[in-house]
Amino acid sequence: MIVLVLGPPGSGKGTRAKMIGQLCHIPVVVMGDILREAVSEGEEMGLRAKEFMDRGELVPDELVISLLENRLRRLDFSRGFVLDGFPRNLRQAEALDQMLRDRGAEIDLVLSVVARDDAIVERLSLRRSCPRCGAVYHLRDKPPRRDEACDECGSRLIQRDDDREEVIRHRIMVYNRETKPILERYMERGKVVEMSGELPIDKIHEELRYILFKKGLIQ
Repeated sequence: MIVLVLGPPGSGKGTRAKMIGQLCHIPVVVMGDILREAVSEGEEMGLRAKEFMDRGELVPDELVISLLENRLRRLDFSRGFVLDGFPRNLRQAEALDQMLRDRGAEIDLVLSVVARDDAIVERLSLRRSCPRCGAVYHLRDKPPRRDEACDECGSRLIQRDDDREEVIRHRIMVYNRETKPILERYMERGKVVEMSGELPIDKIHEELRYILFKKGLIQ
């Protein structure tokens, strides 16, 4: 079972990808995490990626494709996986199709998460991250117990560069230009199901169960 989760930054892709992984008992592959790991390790590819990420630009195709290929080589394909944050354009979609063909797999569902630009800006601009352990908070919806300090390790929380409003709006523009055309590719195959990115958190699980059941991916 292969599930792709697509949507603009801050639309709630990550939350939905994790829930799908739990419902279907399959691993979740997060392209953003792979990129951030490459950055934190200080390798040449990671440093190159950081330059683009800080500007809200898409990281070059050859770099992200190579990083994803490396991750998938280590992944057990026996039950499938959820992919969050890839592909971002048609070239990446073609590369993914080839990776899956090489392994005798195919995409079962593309979940397209949609949300208003202003809702995305509000959500991301209030997000804070722990630079030490990676925990993520939201100053309104999921605040830390102590002001701007991580509940897990006590480190001072930071606002990531790509969570600043001007960068967020640029990232949305890039998504609309580069990623939306991918949906047409998958729509032709009957793989796409839309889901609101503005549902209350307690409604997301119920909606996902319904979508997965309708697609025959869970019982």
